[in-house]
Amino acid sequence: LQSITDSGRPHPPVSSETDAADWLFSTPPAYCNTTDKALLGRILPAFDQETPNFYRWQVTYTRQELEAILKKKSGIDFGELRHIIPLERGPSGRIYKLKITGSQKSVIVGKELEIRRWLSESHLFSSAFVVISEHAADGGIQHFIFHGGGWGHGVGLCQIGAAVMAAKGHKTEEILAHYFTGAILRKFY
Repeated sequence: LQSITDSGRPHPPVSSETDAADWLFSTPPAYCNTTDKALLGRILPAFDQETPNFYRWQVTYTRQELEAILKKKSGIDFGELRHIIPLERGPSGRIYKLKITGSQKSVIVGKELEIRRWLSESHLFSSAFVVISEHAADGGIQHFIFHGGGWGHGVGLCQIGAAVMAAKGHKTEEILAHYFTGAILRKFY
């Protein structure tokens, strides 16, 4: 893996919890974070302006809501949830191993997509998130707040960002070079 730069500035590492939190709570300039709704409407005629922003997102559950989702999605009764701890992150900040601890059970989930499926009725937008536990006056956990970034597996190309670059006049080769630094394009016909 090599470091990717944007406008000459290197992207920060995001494999530690501190770095991931710094990145996920920031709003760096990026093509996939455009606020130009007219431009998006031209690129994506069916652009849904009611759908939330996937560049940076937040999902909040009460402890009881998340306990019910986990029981339904995993088949495991964790009891009262106590901790949700990322154990391992990849270079893109996606969580590869997550420890879920309750009063009755503690489990390590070890697949990115499985993590996303367990923590939502459908699935979380990505596993690039940090977890904040909000405590009640009695010290018990009241809410779990997931602050995340992106939508998908994090393999490299933001579809909206690529579309915005194209609308701004960038050629296919420039768009691919932006997302896949060092890649070589060759014709096979």
